[in-house]
Amino acid sequence: MQLSISNKDILKLTAPIAVAMVIPQISFLTDTVFLGRLGERELGANGMAGIFYLILAMVGVGLTNGLQVQMSRRAGENNYTDLAKTFTNGMMLCLMFGIGLMLVAMFLAPLIFNATLHDKVNAELSIAFLKMRMWGLPFLMLTQLANAFYIATGQSRYLIHGSIIANAVNIVLDYGLIFGKFNLPEMGMVGAALASVISEAVFMVVMYSIFYIKKMQRKFPVLSTGKFDVSLAKSSFIIAFPLIVQFLFSIGGWQIFFIYVEHLGTRELAVSQILRSVFGVAGIGLWSLGSSCNTMVSNVIGQGKQRLVIPVVLRTIKLAVIYAVGLGIILVSFPGEFLSLYRDDPDLVQFAIPSLRIVATSSVIMGIATVMFNGVMGTGNTKVNLFIEMACVLSYILYCSIVIEHLRLSIEWAWASEFVYWGTLVTTCWWYLKSGRWKGKAI
Repeated sequence: MQLSISNKDILKLTAPIAVAMVIPQISFLTDTVFLGRLGERELGANGMAGIFYLILAMVGVGLTNGLQVQMSRRAGENNYTDLAKTFTNGMMLCLMFGIGLMLVAMFLAPLIFNATLHDKVNAELSIAFLKMRMWGLPFLMLTQLANAFYIATGQSRYLIHGSIIANAVNIVLDYGLIFGKFNLPEMGMVGAALASVISEAVFMVVMYSIFYIKKMQRKFPVLSTGKFDVSLAKSSFIIAFPLIVQFLFSIGGWQIFFIYVEHLGTRELAVSQILRSVFGVAGIGLWSLGSSCNTMVSNVIGQGKQRLVIPVVLRTIKLAVIYAVGLGIILVSFPGEFLSLYRDDPDLVQFAIPSLRIVATSSVIMGIATVMFNGVMGTGNTKVNLFIEMACVLSYILYCSIVIEHLRLSIEWAWASEFVYWGTLVTTCWWYLKSGRWKGKAI
């Protein structure tokens, strides 16, 4: 399970992660297209509710990323027993977090949306969607942990299987439950939420079934103890907590952005939901490369090869830039064709094109920043990730508050906020990696 830092090995680890991400993005795009056919209001409300759910999902990402760092380090040390113990304990931790988060969110969502949204219909649609969507959180967090295990052990190819099956289920149920096809009830936005919950449950079942079908329990004795290890959980949580808070800051800043955009108008909100999907497309390659960088940095440190950390980060950045530039060229060259997928409205398409060009350009900086940030995460000093994220989000919110909420500038100026966030992230991460302050960090 010890990795090298060649481009071939980086791509070998990244490719299955990327393929696994392509499939849910297809599902997300399909979901957005279906809701776009219902109307601009449904499209915009789905964006609001989707960001709120993403905040909750990213709490799970923060927790499982912390566990992934631990499992990657154990993999670099060839310590299978402790890796399995971390995985087993992580299952219990994720289940508790998922249920607790679901209950808290069901209480908070109505309070937040009724207090912040100007359009009460938007608030009602968003709350109805979330009341159904929340039930997927425990399934999602356990799936995220399984994915982290496969990535940490260099078996990321298995992510593809679960992703294909779960998202095929999601797309079919989306169509059936939104529009009342296949003898299913017509539920509109709530149908989209129910389809997602079912697909997340299917994803979880598939990912854990693979573990036993491939007889991995022989190498990783996950059933050697069924007892919850409080000490190990505390250690995992110490690493993960800064990441959880960091993701709350990160996506929470985006939630504030969407609330401010909702104040500009329904059309601006609908356009922003479409543009959010561009980040999903960009994220297929960039987040995959970032996850690989995280794993490889932690792995080479586990091998005692700290000198290879900066070369790993730089090689991954080059691949990220190539991907982002290629994607940007396609989006800038065919903006109308891309935007028309969501809603056949020429006025809406023309309104969105300038902002799409801004987002396509900023994705290059996003690629560099995502890899660097995951490189910092892989060193195990996750408190630094938190401080970096806080600085970036505060800069981002300050810009949005001035430009969107107070000056009421156009939607193009609103989306230019991405340059502020990603630019700050690149600067702070590079300074930390070059400083060498991460060396000798034990986890």
